[in-house]
Formats: sequence, structure tokens, C-alpha cells
Amino acid sequence: MPIPLFHSIASWLLKKRYHQIELFLKYPAEVQQEVLFQLLDLARDTEIGRRYDFAGIQTYEAFAERLPVVSYEEVEPMIERSRHGEQNIFWPTHLKWFAKSSGTTNAKSKFIPVSTEALEDCHYKSGKDLLCLYLNNNENSQLFNGKSLRLGGSKELYKDNGTFFGDLSAILIDNMPFWAELSSTPSNRVSLMSDWEHKMHAIIEESIQENVTSLAGVPSWMLVLLNRVLEETGKSHLFEVWENLEVYFHGGVSFIPYAEQYHNLLPRKNFRYYEIYNASEGFFAIQDRNNADDLLLMLDYGIFYEFIPMDTYGTEQQVAIPLWAVQTNTNYAIVITTNAGLWRYKIGDTVRFTSTNPYRIRITGRTKHHINAFGEELIIENAEEALKSICRKTGAEIKDYTAAPVFMKGREKGAHEWIIEFRKPPAEIEYFTEFLDNALKSLNSDYEAKRYNNMTLKMPKIHIARPNLFYDWLKSKGKLGGQHKIPRLSNDRVYIDELLQMNQ
Repeated sequence: MPIPLFHSIASWLLKKRYHQIELFLKYPAEVQQEVLFQLLDLARDTEIGRRYDFAGIQTYEAFAERLPVVSYEEVEPMIERSRHGEQNIFWPTHLKWFAKSSGTTNAKSKFIPVSTEALEDCHYKSGKDLLCLYLNNNENSQLFNGKSLRLGGSKELYKDNGTFFGDLSAILIDNMPFWAELSSTPSNRVSLMSDWEHKMHAIIEESIQENVTSLAGVPSWMLVLLNRVLEETGKSHLFEVWENLEVYFHGGVSFIPYAEQYHNLLPRKNFRYYEIYNASEGFFAIQDRNNADDLLLMLDYGIFYEFIPMDTYGTEQQVAIPLWAVQTNTNYAIVITTNAGLWRYKIGDTVRFTSTNPYRIRITGRTKHHINAFGEELIIENAEEALKSICRKTGAEIKDYTAAPVFMKGREKGAHEWIIEFRKPPAEIEYFTEFLDNALKSLNSDYEAKRYNNMTLKMPKIHIARPNLFYDWLKSKGKLGGQHKIPRLSNDRVYIDELLQMNQ
């Protein structure tokens, strides 16, 4: 099919979808309740459906009263049974795909079920909606006259007891509809390569020959790739490589630390940036306006949303509320019920609503301390376990610590920077640093991937704090006392820069 004709047909089909989007914009509560009762009806004869008598649930209030809010650790035994081939446990259709991601307290990786319904009605539908919303806002777009350069964290898929697991991006590529592959670069063969060094070279080799009109991927990884493109081509900016480039679709980590570097690589005022919010558990929100800093919550993807106000999260007063009860400017933890069999599941993310008509959000972080500047999802449990392990090995004793990202500058890679106050320091800080790095790799598969061959993250940098540094810092803030804690992991540099200044 000639590209201009393909562009016209694709644009027409995608714009038709906007009328369906307008339905949930106008009737959000009704659409969400319809999603919930469809899910309950579909799963009524599953093991979990019989346990909680889904057939007898007639109202949202009955659903919320009957089913508990759960974490991954609480549903892991059922997921493991499903991974070993058992069916009809928590979802009625055949489950064979599991997206592997890190972030759980007790294991290096978690395995999120991905049903056929989740693939079709959530992940792929969202891809079409992203394009639909973009085209609706940019009538003169020539997006489909070229290809989208996609960069996922893909590795090969692994088979285990008749089921498959791997990165979500690998599952999506393996099941990708023909229209998506026709309009994308690199090829599926290259996208699924597991060796990142070879993969980067292969992506560049294939893609610089194409008319690339859009970019799609996580900002930290994409920045590495784009800098490599300029190195290999000898060009000064990306429009010298792809003159028709018009938009970058990004998500996964905050774009804020990378914005200036992207503006240097893409020096056109009319170049567009569109943010998305997706995870292994589902696709949740899309930027629906040019130059916006919030995202439209997508309400008809087979996901029913609830929210826990963070001021009661983890307490006896914790209560999850439905979408129609939320307020703006309140920090909420997200709870989801999905068309892959997750029921009232805490995904660990926090959001704040900027609008309730329509429902738009900003991602505010995680329910726990974390560093996720590069997609590494380093959580406090990883840090504590790694430090405990190294102290056993070296005989060191730690009093206090904090860690934060070192953001990429130009072509300089990122890193994690730590400041540690020791009661008993290690004999060699270099050995301590190397052991910490290896321990974190063993505990967190996402951190391990970002550290591979120093592609995105360099070796951690550790500063030894002077005695009483953290005490003095808390005192300077008027925060001495048992209620005030040292922020162990932070996704910005506010705390660590203040501590480093005081450590001079």
C-alpha cells in the first residue's frame, strides 16, 4: 500500500475512535461501573470468583466490602500456580503470558499475568488511542508518511511449564498486529535481541535508512540510543538524520531531568512531546493535549480504578475509594482490577488528579522510597538487603545513609550517588562499592539491566559522611526526634545535595 494512502486510511480509522473516547469523557462513572461488572461477570466461575461469590455482587459497595485490597506478595501463590499451567484460578480465559518486572519485597522479580483481553483491549488499544489523540490535536501531522522508532527493554521470551515470561515489550512485539509492525522500526528480530551493545548498533543500522517521523521509548534508554546515532552519523542534531521527525512518545520514568538534553538533540520549537503512563499491569493514561503536563485517565481498557489517600495509606484507617469519589490535589495510591485477573491490586504508584472533568492525573511517585530516574525501580527493600549483605561480608557498620540519582548530562551516563555514615567503616571503600553494585544487581533485575555494560548507569559513587552529619542535617531542619526519618532513597537530588554541602 502506498504510504500516503496508508496515512489517509490510518488517520481516518484512528480519528473514528475519538467518538468512543468522548463517551467516557461524558459518562466516566457509568463507564467505570460497566467495566467492573463485566469483569465480575466474566470471572464468576473462576476459583476466586467462587470464593468471593462474584455472582452475588450487585453494587460497587458490595465489591469493595467483599474483596480485600492486595499486594503482589499476597497473590503470588496464585500467580505461581498459573505460571505452572493451572487455569481458571483468577481469570477465565487461557493465560500463557507473564510480564516479568522487579519491585517486590520478597523476590527479585514479579510475574504479572497478561491475558489476551489485556493485550487487545488495553495494551494495543492504548497504542491506537495514543495516535488518535495526537492526530486529533495535530491535523497537519505526517506521522504515517514515515515510521516510528520504538525502543523497548525487550529480551527474548522464556518458556516454563507451557507458559511464557519476559519483558512486557517482548510480549507485545511477539503478539504485535501487522499494522503496528508495518509502521515501526527496527524489525521485530532486532527489537528482541538480548545483547544491548549489538542491539543498539543493529537499531541504528536499520533505522537511519528509514524516514522516521516519531520516537517511542523510555527517556533514559532513548537518550543513550540518540546520542549513539549522532556519534555514528557525525551529525550535530537529529533533524539532520531524520528531517521529518515530529513527536516523541515517552513514559516509564520522569521526563523532567532529561528535557533540556532532548531540546538540544531536537532543536525545533514545534517538535512535540507526548507522555504515556503504562506498566506491566496495564496501560493507564495518555497525554491528550499538546504541551500539557498531565495525562487523561483512560477508562474503557478493562481496568477498574480505585484510590487510597496517601495520608491513610498503610494505616487502620486506609480506605480505597472509586474514581467518582476522588478530589483534585490529593496524593493517592492506585488500586486496580483488571482484565488479566488482578483484583483490587496495589501497583505501588501514586498519582494526583489535576482535573475531575475529565479525569486527568500527574504521576507523583511510588508508595515506598525509590529511585526510578532511569527505569531501575530501586526500592528501599533492595537497598536494605544489599547493605545488610555487604556489612556481613566486610564487617562494616552503617549508621545512616541516603542515595539519589546522578542525572545524565550530554553523553555522560547516569549513576547512583550514596552518602553513608559509618559506625565502623570498611577497610576498602572501592570493594564496598563493587559489592553494593553486585548485590543490587542480584536483587533487582531492572537495576541489573540498566547497569549492563554501563549502558545507562555507571558504577555507584559513595561518599563517606563525617560523624553526626545526618544528625546535624535533621537538626538544621528542626526535625530531631523519633517521628523524623532520614529519606533513604530519593528520585531527585534535593536531600543529597544539601548533605554533600554540609559534608565539606
